[in-house]
Amino acid sequence: MRVRSGMPSTIIPGTWTRREALRAALVATGAAAGTRSSVAQGPKPPLFDISLAQWSLHRAFFGRGGVEKRDPMEFAAIARSDFGIDAVEYVNQFYKERKADDAVPRELRKRADDAGVRSLLIMCDGEGALGDADEAKRIEAVANHQRWVEWAKILGCHSIRVNASSSGSYHEQVGRAADGLRRLTEFGAGHGISVIVENHGGLSSNGTWLAEVMRSVDHPGCGTLPDFGNFFVQRPHIEYDRYQGVLDLMPFAKGISAKSHDFDDAGNETATDYRRMLKIVLAFGYRGHVGIEYEGARLGEPEGIRATKKLLETVRAELAS
Repeated sequence: MRVRSGMPSTIIPGTWTRREALRAALVATGAAAGTRSSVAQGPKPPLFDISLAQWSLHRAFFGRGGVEKRDPMEFAAIARSDFGIDAVEYVNQFYKERKADDAVPRELRKRADDAGVRSLLIMCDGEGALGDADEAKRIEAVANHQRWVEWAKILGCHSIRVNASSSGSYHEQVGRAADGLRRLTEFGAGHGISVIVENHGGLSSNGTWLAEVMRSVDHPGCGTLPDFGNFFVQRPHIEYDRYQGVLDLMPFAKGISAKSHDFDDAGNETATDYRRMLKIVLAFGYRGHVGIEYEGARLGEPEGIRATKKLLETVRAELAS
C-alpha cells in the first residue's frame, strides 16, 4: 500500500476488476448518474427511498449526554411520528440483554407493522471478530451472529450488517475475514437473510481491501453497506478517500449509510459532498434505501436527523430533474 504524505494521509487504492473500472469511468464522466428511461409511463418512483438508522438516536436510547431516555422498542413509531420516515435500521446494542427472547423481535415487528414502517436490517456489533486469526474464535463469532440472523428473519429484514474485523497481514486478513463471512452468509442464506459489511474501521475502511474480501467470499448473499464517512483506516492520520471508497464498494452494495455530522448555512453536510456521493451511488443502478446515520454533536439528534433528511430530499429532487 502506498500512502500520500500530509496530515491526514490518504491511501491510494489498488486495481479494480475490468468491469468495476468501466463502471467507475461512467461515474467519473457522469454518463450514468441518475438516468431513467424516457419512455416510462406514469409517475416516476423516487431515485431512492430514505430510512433511519437507530444509531442516529443512540444518546436518546441509551439515555446519555443529558438527553431524556427513550424506549428502543418504540423506534419504528418514533421514526414515523417524529420524522415521517417509514423504514428503519435497528442496532443490536439496544436489545442484547434480551437477545435470546423471540418475543422481542416479534413485538418489534408488530409495532413496526402498526406504524406502517418497514424493517430493513440489524446493525450488529460486539459479537466477536468474524476474521479472527484463531479459527475457533472465528467460528464462535459466526455462531454469535447467527442469532441476529434469526431476529432479522422474524422482523422481516433483508440483511444483518456486520464488521469484517481481523488481524495479521493485509492478505491474511482478506482470507480470514472472507472465511468468517462466507460461513455466516451460508447460514443467512438458509433464512433468506443477506450479510452486509460496512466500512467500519481498520482495513474494512480501505475500499480496495473490502472489495477484495467481497470477491473472495464470492456469494450473492454477501455484500456491502457503504458508509459515506467511515473511511478512517487509522485515526487521526490515515483516511481512505471517501468518494473512491464508495466507488470501490458500490458493486456489492445492498444498502447505503448516509453519515452526517454537521451542516453549513446552506444545509450541506460539511465533510461530505452529498451531490457527488449520491451521483456515484445512483450510477451503479442502486435504487434502494439510503439510511440516515447522524452522529453530530452541534445539533441535537432530532435536528440532525431532520437536517440530513432535508439534504437527501433536496439532492434527490435535483438529480431527478
